[in-house]
Amino acid sequence: MRYSKQRELVLQKVEELCDHPTAEEIYDEAVKDCPNLSLGTVYRNLNSLVDAGRVRRVSIPGKADRFDHTLCWHSHLYCTQCGGVVDADVDEKQVMKLVKNQKGRVDDCAVVLFGICEACMAQENAE
Repeated sequence: MRYSKQRELVLQKVEELCDHPTAEEIYDEAVKDCPNLSLGTVYRNLNSLVDAGRVRRVSIPGKADRFDHTLCWHSHLYCTQCGGVVDADVDEKQVMKLVKNQKGRVDDCAVVLFGICEACMAQENAE
């Protein structure tokens, strides 16, 4: 991958915003450092970073993609209350067993849970 100042800025923002930001959230932060940056440039650079294996895409059906700087396999929880995405504790061995038992070839596996995050649960319990 060819070096680009804008691509490095986008990667830096993904790493700084460790809450699985959307492209628009990354843009909102990056444009503060680079006022002539466009949202299209952010999208193109995110796609390049995903293709190069430097960033993971977290797809939530019906929602904007999120981006994650943690590259090792892990699962996510989408909070239906606040809309946030957090890492989820899923038994990797069970998931790998499921993947290995499939006919054909599985190239990737993503587990996204839908529910309420710990912070929203705590707020709910406090009320």
